[in-house]
Amino acid sequence: MFGWVDLDLDNAVIHIIAEITLILVLFTDAARINLKALWEDHDVPVRLLLVGMPLTILAGVLAAKWLLPELLMLEALVLAVILAPTDAALGQAVVSSPLVPNRIRQSLNVESGLNDGIALPLLLFVISFAASSQGHGDTDWIKFVLLQITLGPIAGIAVGWIGTRAINAAIERKYLTHEFCNIYLLCIAFIAYLGADLIGGNGFIAAFTAGVATGNTLKHVNEELYEFAESEGQLLNLIIFFLFGVTLLPQVWPQITWNIVFYALLSLTVVRVLPVFLSLLGKHLRWETTIFLGWFGPRGLASILFVLLVLEHAELANESLVFNTVIVTVAFSVLLHGLSALPGVKAYDMVLKMCLKCGDDISSEQKAVSEMPLRLATTTDAEKDNI
Repeated sequence: MFGWVDLDLDNAVIHIIAEITLILVLFTDAARINLKALWEDHDVPVRLLLVGMPLTILAGVLAAKWLLPELLMLEALVLAVILAPTDAALGQAVVSSPLVPNRIRQSLNVESGLNDGIALPLLLFVISFAASSQGHGDTDWIKFVLLQITLGPIAGIAVGWIGTRAINAAIERKYLTHEFCNIYLLCIAFIAYLGADLIGGNGFIAAFTAGVATGNTLKHVNEELYEFAESEGQLLNLIIFFLFGVTLLPQVWPQITWNIVFYALLSLTVVRVLPVFLSLLGKHLRWETTIFLGWFGPRGLASILFVLLVLEHAELANESLVFNTVIVTVAFSVLLHGLSALPGVKAYDMVLKMCLKCGDDISSEQKAVSEMPLRLATTTDAEKDNI
């Protein structure tokens, strides 16, 4: 407001911080996921990821072509993919509250932890094709993309598996001190990123797959990694949101149109809720639960990082329109999901209690599932009384 901070959108500092944050977010989110438990217990997030997310992208493309007709098809697809991942951190009261059944909050938590890593290869594929079609990218773009999405996971899995086994061995032999466990684990993310880049793979995909390999190979210090992510990791997240507010949002305000506003609101409602409803057919969840899961899919950190990635590595004809729409959607999400998180939890808890009193079946909501480490600490019983 006073003009003391002069950070341009093209400032290298913003992009460096964004890339470092994206590497750590992809790695730490993936490291929390137990693949065996995911396939055995967590059928709801699997449906949301494998069915709901593609439908969300498709709905986002259709909405973009309707409300923002000047966008090319590839640009509409880029916009839809950027806005597909959800951010559990913006719904803290939802994913951490014991008032919400464990199966439901775990579903939102697992979905938000994996959907950014799943969306990333598609985003890279689309922007590579867009760059190639405009004569700015690799002429053999198919070969380029295939190398990116194959060598990246190979590097990530190799680094994650070898590095984690080395850490396990060091801990067992008491070569590794408590203070350095977190640092060594997060070093795996950057080694995977750099290693993939050296062999022609994508570093971000490598960081994600290294997290998957680490989380499913690590024997002793899982909690150390999660605690580190909750402090240092959240600090980076807050820095990104600070830059969002001080740099990105002010640049967009003069260019906002009603079409952008309508698309943003549609992206947070129909484009999200309808695919969630379709993906969960046959799971015997109540319609209130489906709406709850659909509404609390806030857009946040991943969308900001993805759009900055696109600005740095792609040249789109309507780049500013894509950027403006993403920023407005995230801004609405921060406001609307932030304000509705706690009231939404209370209302949902009240609905479930009323269903129990009336003898309605809510066994699907209360189905026991294995625990996955939450992105945010669960509210304690003592705190529950104050909610």
